[in-house]
Amino acid sequence: MRVEYINPFVEATFSVLKEVLNTDVNRGDLYLKESSMRIMGVAALVGLAGDVEGRVLFDMTKDTALKIASAMNGGEEFPALDDMAKATITELANMITAQAITKLHDLGFKFDLTPPALFSGENMEISNTLNVEALIVPMELGPLGKIEVNVVIRERI
Repeated sequence: MRVEYINPFVEATFSVLKEVLNTDVNRGDLYLKESSMRIMGVAALVGLAGDVEGRVLFDMTKDTALKIASAMNGGEEFPALDDMAKATITELANMITAQAITKLHDLGFKFDLTPPALFSGENMEISNTLNVEALIVPMELGPLGKIEVNVVIRERI
């Protein structure tokens, strides 16, 4: 996986989270994951197409998703992952991936993306069917929790 593909997603995640959540954002140590992995409870998945194929997954606990939804909606409390909270997490994924894709287009890469799909539940697993290692980028959000950005990209042959 080329670093030119990854950095825009890391940079966009950092800047969008910092801007919309108005909290400190700290990137944890990156690591690679080969096989399928369990999601933490709520995940927004965006497919990538064009010069590459792959996906970006924004993974978080339900508690973190509710806190993010609250922060992005002026402090409104969300006791459950209702339609508004789900729409907010989906919009966050849209904002991050749109910014990353814009950066990639500026670098001359041609990427398209699918609308985010939101998954929630216990004991859910995301399979890595591209036979490419997933790069995991943890983002610590202070009292809001943590988001892991899970990126799998491979060039089309």
